[in-house]
Amino acid sequence: MILVTGSAGQIGTELVAELRSRHGPENILAGKHRTPLPDEIASSGPSEIVDVSNPEQLKRTLLNYGITKIFHLSSILSALAESDIQRAHEVNINGVFNVLNTALESNIEQVIIPSSIAAFGTDTPRKSTPNDTIQRPSTVYGISKVFTELMGNYFFTRFGLDVRGLRLPGVISWKTEPTAGTTDYAVAMFYEAIASDKYECYLRPDTPLPMMYMPDAIKSLLDLSDANISNLVHHSDFNVHAMSFTPSELAKAIKKINPKFRITYNIDPLRQSIADSWPASLDDSAARKEWGWKPDFDMDSLVNDMYQNLENKLI
Repeated sequence: MILVTGSAGQIGTELVAELRSRHGPENILAGKHRTPLPDEIASSGPSEIVDVSNPEQLKRTLLNYGITKIFHLSSILSALAESDIQRAHEVNINGVFNVLNTALESNIEQVIIPSSIAAFGTDTPRKSTPNDTIQRPSTVYGISKVFTELMGNYFFTRFGLDVRGLRLPGVISWKTEPTAGTTDYAVAMFYEAIASDKYECYLRPDTPLPMMYMPDAIKSLLDLSDANISNLVHHSDFNVHAMSFTPSELAKAIKKINPKFRITYNIDPLRQSIADSWPASLDDSAARKEWGWKPDFDMDSLVNDMYQNLENKLI
C-alpha cells in the first residue's frame, strides 16, 4: 500500500486520485491532519490521520496498513511558514526527518519528497538555474527544502533508503483553490478573471517565475518514482521545468480568452521579496537525461485548458 501525506493539499488531492486510478482505491492511503480531505478523496478509499511530527504515531500507521511506499507532501508553504516559523519547523524539518527515519525502521521501499524552487536564494543564478548550484535561501520554507534535499540524499548514501525528490516550480490547478503559496497568484488570477473580470496582483508585473500545470507536476512525481534507480546520479534534488512567465504575461494570455479582464497591482513586500529570491527559469537537463523528464503542457495549452475547466467548474 502507498501512503500520501498531505493528501488534502493542492498536489496531494490530485496525486491520490491518480494513484487510486492506477493502483486501485484500496491500495492508496490518504494521510490527513488538520485540513479535511475533499469529499471525493474521503469517499473513494482509505484515509487516516497522519501526524508527521509524531514518529510513534507515524510508525504505527506504516505498520498497521502495510505501507511500502510514501509520497511525503505534508508541508507548510512559503508565506504561511514565515508567519508561523515554529509550526513550519515542526512539519517541514522535524516531519521530514521523522518520515525518513521511520521509513528506514519500517523497511519502506521508497520515499518521494518534493522540494521546491524555494530551495535556492539570491546568490543562485536566476536564469537557467543549474541543477547543482549554491543554495542560500532566506525563508524558513526554503531552508526546510534544502534540509529535505540533503537529508534525502544522506539517507540514500548512508543507509540505502531509496529517497527521491524534485524541485517543483509554481503549480497551477483548476481543481483546488489557491492557498498561501507565493506562486498561487497565478491560480487566483484565473479564479478572479472568471468571477469578476479583474484581479489585484500582489507581485510586480515583471516578476518571472517557473510554473507548471498540475498534470505535469503529477507526471513528474510518478515518472521519477518509476525510474530505474541505476540510471539516477541525483536522487532528492532534481530540477524540473515546464515554462516561465510574469504576472503581466499571464494576464495578457487570459485577456485573449476574456477581453473584459483587467489586472491591477498592489505589491506585498513579503511575497515580492520571496519571489525575487527564486529562479526565473530552471535547467532541468539532469532530469531529462537521468529519467526522461518531458512536460506535456506549454503556456498556451496550460492557459486554454485551465480557463476552460475552471469556467465549467465555477459557472
